Amino acid sequence: MKGHAWVAIAGRGLGALILLGSSAVACAQQVPEATPTEVAGTQAGAQKVADANQDKPGLMTLLHDPQDHKFDMSRWLLEHKGFLPVPIVISDPAVGYGGGVALAFFHKPKGQPLTRTTSDGRQQLIPPNIFGAMALKTENGSHAYGAGAMLHFKEDRWRYTGGLVKASFNLDFYTPGTFIEALPIGYNVDGLASFQKVSRRLGSQDLYLGLSWTYMDLDLAFDVDSDSDRFSDVEKSDRSSGLGLSLEYDQRDNPFTPSSGWLGMIEGNFYGEGIGGDTTFQSYRAHTYVYWPLLDDRLILGGRLDARWANGDIPFYRLPYIDLRGIGSARYQDTRASTAETEVRYNLTQRWALIGFAGAGRTWGRRGSFSDATSQVAKGAGFRYLIARKLGLYTGLDYAWGPEDETFYIQVGSAWR
Repeated sequence: MKGHAWVAIAGRGLGALILLGSSAVACAQQVPEATPTEVAGTQAGAQKVADANQDKPGLMTLLHDPQDHKFDMSRWLLEHKGFLPVPIVISDPAVGYGGGVALAFFHKPKGQPLTRTTSDGRQQLIPPNIFGAMALKTENGSHAYGAGAMLHFKEDRWRYTGGLVKASFNLDFYTPGTFIEALPIGYNVDGLASFQKVSRRLGSQDLYLGLSWTYMDLDLAFDVDSDSDRFSDVEKSDRSSGLGLSLEYDQRDNPFTPSSGWLGMIEGNFYGEGIGGDTTFQSYRAHTYVYWPLLDDRLILGGRLDARWANGDIPFYRLPYIDLRGIGSARYQDTRASTAETEVRYNLTQRWALIGFAGAGRTWGRRGSFSDATSQVAKGAGFRYLIARKLGLYTGLDYAWGPEDETFYIQVGSAWR
């Protein structure tokens, strides 16, 4: 559902719980535990359980790394049972500041192995099933709630990712700025969005072929009734339903805060009246993230290229837009959008790191060609703290400057989604 501003913002709640949920799972899988049958089978095993119960660590112990005695959530995620609460912080200029909470629950199916062996002999962790729910609200009156899941089958050969979001978002659509400044048209989008995706691994590589279905049923209302006349009936379509295909290859060393490797993905979504929509259009996205470790891994250089485009009778709220820190979601929209961004992370110590980033994006299509478009530039800086050493998971804060806005972002893992 990426590429739709209000769904992208609401999806950050589900994204946060999936990220931390996967982190907890990965940590737990690093130390395989004996099954109850194996433990009960021997007297030594029974004694082991008794000793473990007697020596359960307290909260402060769980929240500190025995290696350097610094604050660290690795053991907390490893030994935490049941639901994990995940705070949500929203600071997107499109909707203002806000927040909420997500709850994640982890379940490892009986008999599922902890790892699989790839074609080059590497051991790759198989996450268990993750279920979650979230709710959020922002200062401009926008709110959302929803639920989602990530399921794995047949030693991670099959994957399911799905979510359902009910939301009401107050947003602005910006008119073309030519001789006068672009003017915002305020509107509210209220409705339901569903995303369902099934993927299958091809061979033993980290290559997945995915089939998805995206459905949105919305009610649109404009702050000024006469603004509705600026759009055709097709552009104001309430319902869209589309099937999608994707191909993804992920060679990153870490899915949370990568330090080496690359990810590449291309996807296409095809919407039509024959599958439950009100209009016919297509949307596409191709993106890649690359990471290079330098200076004995103290310096990590990252690069990102992202292209999005759409054809056909496209609702105005589904147009591609520039996705950069410092630029509000859907601030610059057209039928084509491209983004290039670089990020540098310098590790000051084993725990603390500084971040610098800069990027530029363009939109074009209905309003002119690529060469006629103006690049919108955003940049910023921030810091990171290694909050889970066993996972390589960093969290921190970024402050970004864009053409119109200055804002901060709370980051858990990579800023690139």
